[in-house]
Amino acid sequence: MASKSINTQDLSAPAGPLNADEVRIIAIRQIPMVEEGDDITQLILEAIKNQNEQLQDGDVLVITQRIFSKAQGRVIPLDSYHPSTFAQEYALKTEKDPRLVEAVLQESTRVIRQVGGVLITETKHGFKCANAGVDGSNVGGDDLISLLPENPDQDCADVRQEILLSNKIDIAVIMTDTFGRPWRHGQTNVAIGVSGMAAIRDYVGADDLDGKELRVTSICVADEIAGAAELVMGKLDAVPATIIRGYPYDRVAGTAAEIVRETPLDLFP
Repeated sequence: MASKSINTQDLSAPAGPLNADEVRIIAIRQIPMVEEGDDITQLILEAIKNQNEQLQDGDVLVITQRIFSKAQGRVIPLDSYHPSTFAQEYALKTEKDPRLVEAVLQESTRVIRQVGGVLITETKHGFKCANAGVDGSNVGGDDLISLLPENPDQDCADVRQEILLSNKIDIAVIMTDTFGRPWRHGQTNVAIGVSGMAAIRDYVGADDLDGKELRVTSICVADEIAGAAELVMGKLDAVPATIIRGYPYDRVAGTAAEIVRETPLDLFP
C-alpha cells in the first residue's frame, strides 16, 4: 500500500456527547488469508460488501496487526537470524530457540526485564511489551515469526485515507495487538496504531458528580475500543477486523504514540 498523508484539517469535527447509549461490534468475516503485497483495505472492503454490511461515517475500523505484518513481508523465517552470544546463552538457560531470542533483541532498543523465558523490552516504536511483539502463532509455519509493522500509526492513516478517497466515508482506524498488563493475569487487545480519533479522552478540569474537579483522569479510549473488538475477533476465529459503531469519539488527528507513557513517568522503567 502506498503511503499517503492525512489532511488533519479534516478532523476538526466536535466530539458531541461523551458517551453512547449503544455501541455495536460487528465482526468482518470472509477476509481471505493475507499474503505479502496484498491491499488490506480492499480485502476488508470486499469482505464487508460480501456480508451485506457497509461502513458508515463515524465508524471505527479495528484491524489486527498480524495481517499488516503479513502484507508487509514482516513474517520472517527463523533461519534468517544468526544468534549472538547473549542470545545463545539466554536460550540455553530458558530452553528458548536462540534464533527467536535474537529476533527479539533485533526488534528492541533495550531489555527492561528478564523474567523466566520472557524478555520485557522496549521496541523501536517505544512500546514496552513481552518479546518485542515477536510472535510465532498464526503465521503459517513452525519456523516463521511475525514482527510488528514498522509504523502502525502511518499504516492506520493509509487505510483511513484510502477509504476516505475511494468511498467518501470518514472513519477512524485502530491497529491492535495483544499485550499483558502489570498486576493482572491475562492479556488484552491494545491499540498500537491510531488514525482519525483521539486515542485518549481527557477529563482533567471537568467536575465529577460531587462537583470536585478531576485532576488526573484520562481514559485511553483507543485501548478500550481495541479490547471490545477482541470480543468478536478472538485468537482462533479468523476474524482479523471489526467495525465499532456508535461510539462518539473525538475526531482529531490522534496517534497511538501518545498512549505510551514517557520513561521518566513510567512506574516500571
